[in-house]
Amino acid sequence: MAIIAIGVDICEVERIRDIENQHKLRFLQKVFTNSEIAYCEKKVDKYFSLAARFAAKEALLKAIGTGLRDGLQWKDVEVENNTLGKPFFRFYGKIAQILTDRKVLLSLSHTNENAIAFVIIEGEPFNHD
Repeated sequence: MAIIAIGVDICEVERIRDIENQHKLRFLQKVFTNSEIAYCEKKVDKYFSLAARFAAKEALLKAIGTGLRDGLQWKDVEVENNTLGKPFFRFYGKIAQILTDRKVLLSLSHTNENAIAFVIIEGEPFNHD
């Protein structure tokens, strides 16, 4: 399969902490699925995982090339981890339709200050007409 798109995003961990402290559950419930919130809540410091997942969603939207428009929604993208901890995406709604028959690869990392996500999409080129 040919690489048709890449996306990268970096997110400040403190930014996510500040937004969540200011907007409480409203922010979390707008951007993250219940599964993502539950996963992050189990962590010693949930903000590293939240920031990484936020960066992953942003990186994916950059790779698709449309951003959040035309009916795309934050919660149509879910970041999960396999039994070894490797992150992967699960797609719903319009994003699932856009990515049909395409392979999407995800890598996440973070420091004490920032989380980064890198996305590669393989398959047939997008037709955003």
